[in-house]
Amino acid sequence: MNFESETPHPFTRSSSQHMLGGVCGGLAEYFRVDVNLVRAGTVLAGFVTGGGAALFYLAMWMILPEH
Repeated sequence: MNFESETPHPFTRSSSQHMLGGVCGGLAEYFRVDVNLVRAGTVLAGFVTGGGAALFYLAMWMILPEH
């Protein structure tokens, strides 16, 4: 059996898929999903958590490097 392992890529903000800070674009690129699904989930999480997700987004915007 041949098990090929992909080298893990770091989680970074996206420089090509960004509207505000590139955090959702970076998540979408990391998990290989549509960026619009991540954005919709982020907005939904913002309503459900009463703004807690917005604070998390801002923290990720400041912490994560851009590629």
